[in-house]
Amino acid sequence: MNKIANEDELVKKALQIGAVYAKKRAYGEIEVQDSVKLKVEFIYKVLVEDKLIQPLAKDQISDPNMRHKLALWISRQLPADHPLLTESK
Repeated sequence: MNKIANEDELVKKALQIGAVYAKKRAYGEIEVQDSVKLKVEFIYKVLVEDKLIQPLAKDQISDPNMRHKLALWISRQLPADHPLLTESK
């Protein structure tokens, strides 16, 4: 698993977009006091449930791998000229 450019920022964006998606799909809301790890797991599970991302193998499920999946997902949703998709930071 290679880390992609701006992965941390992409994960933050994925959490924002994913939270809106989850709320619209009536999966629930992310609370302000929820930990980032919990938010990542929640959004990952919502996207897997709706078949928007392919699930990780059971032995590969971990916070860093879920974060990577979210970063990949959001990088495909953003327009090609989005600032987070550029190599330089």
